[in-house]
Amino acid sequence: MDSLNPESSVALAPAVDALPTLRVWKFWGTAFWGFVVFAAMFVGQLAVVGWFLFRHGGAINQESFSEAVRIVVSNGLTISLSVITGLPAVLLALWIAIRIKGARFADYLALRSFSWINLAIGVVALFVLVMGWDTISRATGRDVEPGFMGDVLKTAREDGAVWLLVVAFCVAAPITEEFIARGFLYRGWSESFLRVPGAIVLSSLVWTGLHLQYDWYFLGEVFSIGLLLGYLRYRSNSIWLTIILHGLNNLAAVIQTMLLTNS
Repeated sequence: MDSLNPESSVALAPAVDALPTLRVWKFWGTAFWGFVVFAAMFVGQLAVVGWFLFRHGGAINQESFSEAVRIVVSNGLTISLSVITGLPAVLLALWIAIRIKGARFADYLALRSFSWINLAIGVVALFVLVMGWDTISRATGRDVEPGFMGDVLKTAREDGAVWLLVVAFCVAAPITEEFIARGFLYRGWSESFLRVPGAIVLSSLVWTGLHLQYDWYFLGEVFSIGLLLGYLRYRSNSIWLTIILHGLNNLAAVIQTMLLTNS
């Protein structure tokens, strides 16, 4: 793992952040503000629950609230709106946390350009990784796509909201999750005692925790993708790269689900 040490002189060293004076939150500060960002995302997503209750004009009691929560976590339209409304809340919370440190938003989150070589490496590596998991799924008789995706797509079709689902899953979700995991969490933890390897692993675990709607097998796939994206974040020093790869992966999953549910 020496190749993941920012102080190493190996070939990948130029990809490490060349910002030695950048003030960042360390381990506990990053953990605290990470919790604040997650809370902000949750509040932003709860706006959809409020919209649902207001739309139906029902009193806010235990029964109606429970029904609203059930619909939010299973309906394509509401879950798409939930993902989208969580994004501005996350951006605001991140801006506050970074502003307190007196850093530039783009520098802190590594919003920088990347090379075509790194994009090609990322696309090929992601394709091989996902195909490997799919091959194991077929060999063991498992569904290639989790049931959650099929259910969400079905209800989105019924509401005529497939386009909104694509925007939510392939644009809003990658930006939100990458800003948090490979952006904010990786930045602080990689400059703490965890260093780069620990930051990649821990941020991937946190990112996996955002996908608890899946079973253990698909959580394993999510975690492995997180490790790959974390490495590519380190290699390229850009989360624009991981956002694009994340979006492409989600788009491929949506298309695959469409094909499987139509067959």
